Amino acid sequence: MVTRTERVPTFCPLCVSRCGAMATVEDGRFIELTSDPAHPTGAAVCVKGKSAPRIVDHPDRLLYPVRRTNPKGASDPGWQRISWDEALDTVATRLTQIAGESGPESVVFASSSPSTTAVSDSVDWITRLRRGFGSPNFTCAMELCGWGRYLASTYTYGAPVPGAFMPDLERAGCILYWGYNPSVSRLVHATATAEALRRGAQLVVVDPRRAGLASKANRWLRVRPGTDAALALALIGVMLRRGWYDEEFVRRWTNAPHLVRTDTGRLLRADEVWPGAGAGLVAWDETAAGPVGYHPARRNYDVNVERLALNGEVRIATRDGEVACRPVLEMLLRHCTAMTLESAAAITGVDAADIERAAETLWTSRPVAFYTWSGLEQHSDTTQIIRAVNVLYALTGSLDAPGGNVLFSAVPTNPIDGVELLAPSQRAKAIGVQDRPLGPARFEFVTGEDFYTAALTGYPYRARALVDFGGNLVMAHGDSARGRDSLRALDFFVHADLFLSPTSESADIVLPVATPFEAEALRVGFEVSQPAQAHVQLRRPVAQRRGEARSDLEIVFALATRLGLGEHFWGGSIEDAFRHQLAPSGVTLEQLREQPRGVRVPLQTRHQKHAEQHDGVAHGFRTPSGLVELHSETLATHGYPALPTFEEPPVSPRSRPDLAGRYPLVLTCAKPLWFCESQHRQIPELRRALPDPQVELNPETAAGRGISAGDWVRIDTPHGSVRARARLNASLAPDVVCGQHGWWQGCAELGLPDEDPFADDGVNLNLVLRQTPSDAVSGSSPLRSSVCDVSPVRG
Repeated sequence: MVTRTERVPTFCPLCVSRCGAMATVEDGRFIELTSDPAHPTGAAVCVKGKSAPRIVDHPDRLLYPVRRTNPKGASDPGWQRISWDEALDTVATRLTQIAGESGPESVVFASSSPSTTAVSDSVDWITRLRRGFGSPNFTCAMELCGWGRYLASTYTYGAPVPGAFMPDLERAGCILYWGYNPSVSRLVHATATAEALRRGAQLVVVDPRRAGLASKANRWLRVRPGTDAALALALIGVMLRRGWYDEEFVRRWTNAPHLVRTDTGRLLRADEVWPGAGAGLVAWDETAAGPVGYHPARRNYDVNVERLALNGEVRIATRDGEVACRPVLEMLLRHCTAMTLESAAAITGVDAADIERAAETLWTSRPVAFYTWSGLEQHSDTTQIIRAVNVLYALTGSLDAPGGNVLFSAVPTNPIDGVELLAPSQRAKAIGVQDRPLGPARFEFVTGEDFYTAALTGYPYRARALVDFGGNLVMAHGDSARGRDSLRALDFFVHADLFLSPTSESADIVLPVATPFEAEALRVGFEVSQPAQAHVQLRRPVAQRRGEARSDLEIVFALATRLGLGEHFWGGSIEDAFRHQLAPSGVTLEQLREQPRGVRVPLQTRHQKHAEQHDGVAHGFRTPSGLVELHSETLATHGYPALPTFEEPPVSPRSRPDLAGRYPLVLTCAKPLWFCESQHRQIPELRRALPDPQVELNPETAAGRGISAGDWVRIDTPHGSVRARARLNASLAPDVVCGQHGWWQGCAELGLPDEDPFADDGVNLNLVLRQTPSDAVSGSSPLRSSVCDVSPVRG
């Protein structure tokens, strides 16, 4: 019998890297995934992608819809198979009933993180469904994975930097990775960085561990977890004192010249100096020795920017009398000077000389391209950390410049996220916006902490139902037990996934999801470079659909029609929806099906788009001032610091001396190479590489506790204990240990049983970590900066 082998162009959707790939299919069976160097993201495929055929074929896959028959909290949910019609009709009926009784805002929608799962295929369509339904509430762990890259940066740049302004690694003179290990998180960045290093680019890495590319860094700064803002402020101070900043960019495109009142710390407004002047701001004209206006709507000053003061102090007559004022840049310099190199070294653990050398590298090796990840997004002062790094980056003048962070030209498409479907009055009801008006809820994202509170206490109103596409909330967030209790408190919970999980155990109905290799999906733009962003690809199925599993997209469209939203979903036709999305691009579905490797739209990168003019007005930035805001009046108006500020993590050996004796170590965490967050530990080829959870310790720390490599140890926190295998890592500071979250799953083929994720002395790290004290602006949890001790497991 002749074997029929086919090589199918595709891309791996298991994480944000979306590596271009070739799928090998033998007699209709998907057997292998390898890299496709012809694809703009196809330099390599990681071990997780290579395991894709085993995910598709795994015997534990969910294949049919099921409903609960036993009460929530029972050891066995009593899953009973039902038809798709019954499942979808039940979901639509219950959601419609709850919305009618308590408003659609009482229904929360959720998904796994688009950065670390294949839900990126459908997340915009899930958002469209949510908005069409009328709910402003979406939880996808944005506060833990995305806030810093996408939303916190809007308070400096008015745009997602670096979330959308991607590092131009091909042209960068210096690459800065802060809390980001692309070897684990985004392989396409790792391969591009390796190539950049070969051509001579400098690499600066800030990370508590010397992991991945940090081993090749020209400057590696081993920062104590949670003290990143102090390090960034020290770097800013060095650059300002040395004159290592792009004065032309800073003077014209940031609010550095704007005057700040020293009595209030607020920007001086034009109407305080010139009655009736309107909403403008004020700078100091050094040539005329007097105040001069800045007009946000026109993005310009009344004089040439070269005449504006950036330093010093002046006294200005205002309607309140004479007040002392300083330019924003002078205020920033004074603010950062307080963070001396010596004090920063004492706080962060980074040697003062290394801080100064890193600043010099950032300046002399420009243009600088940077990226950050969840290493900066899981702290009690995440927003201030991000602000500090954003301000530091602004000083380099590299934004949207060749070799810096660039917003690459995108293929024109029709928007599909349905922003027009949600009324402003509904958007204002987002859970959490009352307490964190500038946080994720402002953008319709609900934090895990706020969702749990709404479900358990009814504040600000009761969350009654959850529609979840693959989000494993109880494993992704701290306070796992509280998460479980909140899910049990819901009136109705429908969960869609490939496998059962600790989160789905609390569902009323579970829907089986097809793997992305069994379903068609459209990808417009691959983000990381101009060729990648110009690439459009229709990923065709490479594996036969198992059981009755349906793609997330098919579930979204089926639910939409049953909820009476068919008019917003092209009558349930996914193909018609794709055609609508593609219409402005000039690319057709027929082209994409004929060219499975994808279509490259001819696009040119436009740099420094902030300087482009329309009717004589510069485009500028989407901030209130139209400039990069080193001083954020928006934050100040809401009671937060206008300049980035460092505060000691509220739960650390320094801030909590009452805990330091019992818990002397700083506990951080990182995801391992072999798994996407809490997924795939049941895949034998991955689990063989890492059969047990690990905690990394400095050898000195381990020796002092009688711990050897491979020993089972207890990680004790103020909230309980979990187990892990000790791994010795000399790159860690002696007072820092690094754990791993997401463990509970067994692997039957290797004889490894499931673990109870809520058991004392289990393996679920997030069970003994808390969501609080959370970041004041974003609600980000301190999962990467808490306290613990580690001891051997005896007996």
